[in-house]
Amino acid sequence: MSDYLSKVPTLDLSKFLSGSTEESKEFSDELGTSFNQTGFAIIKNHGLTKEITKNLYSSIQTFFELDDEKKVKYYFPELYGQRGYVIKGQEHAKGSSKGDLKEFFHIGNPVISNPKNIWPIEVDNFEDIGTEAFLTLENIGLSILEAIALFLDLEKDYFKDKVKGGESIMRSIHYYPLNEKDVKDGAVRAAAHGDINLITLLMGASADGLEILTKDNKWIPIISEPDQLVINVGDMLERLTNKKLLSTVHRVVNPSKEKLNTSRYSIPFFMHPKPEMDLTCLERCVDENNPKSFDDMTAGEFLEQRLKEIGLKK
Repeated sequence: MSDYLSKVPTLDLSKFLSGSTEESKEFSDELGTSFNQTGFAIIKNHGLTKEITKNLYSSIQTFFELDDEKKVKYYFPELYGQRGYVIKGQEHAKGSSKGDLKEFFHIGNPVISNPKNIWPIEVDNFEDIGTEAFLTLENIGLSILEAIALFLDLEKDYFKDKVKGGESIMRSIHYYPLNEKDVKDGAVRAAAHGDINLITLLMGASADGLEILTKDNKWIPIISEPDQLVINVGDMLERLTNKKLLSTVHRVVNPSKEKLNTSRYSIPFFMHPKPEMDLTCLERCVDENNPKSFDDMTAGEFLEQRLKEIGLKK
């Protein structure tokens, strides 16, 4: 138990995808245990190639290096931040009044997308690169959800029809260079928060800064290799499993004074279900020792509520 409070384990997804029945079950159990104890896991041998990662980071860096007047052409407030560019300081953590010190760009499902994606004309091949990365991460996420389903004693494909082609979002984030004035009032790159969705898949960020709050109320850094994915449970999955799987509070802290004037790039993939998915707590996760903790709600209703709470929707 103590190991889970001091570090997040690194798990091999290839054991689940191509290993024996015993190896597949072992991965599922290890993943579920890590999600139960920390809400996080680090995944290797997942299928996201270095080339895809490199191309996507290069494209988003090119976009964020554009002048603000060019970037703002791709900002559409009526889309509530679900597609295209979102300006600096627009989003804040639930319960916080300070905008996060970041800007970001959203890509939705490129095959079944409503609203349609927005592609900056200033960035070469952005649509092709973004589409390939999105579909690759969606497939990895579906495999993770299969392992979670088995851990919960559900059918392996329990999540598939509820998630594939759903409301998932790939977010490219630029934590822009700061000065002491930016941070003097306590503003941070990403204030402490839990994610809205089922699970989040994070491609290797360009710099350190991600920290999670453990069960014993200590902040610990998440350290992963560039070719690994950091996976965490979101609030929707915590609701569905009645806190058997934890949506852990996490944050992105500001860099040291010496590195304050540097950029940090990060690309999380937020795996959302279709709006009609029922998030009512699973009966198998409710008993005398773990009474039902959440009201019944659909994924669409929950998303609407949270978008208002974080400032993306009025």
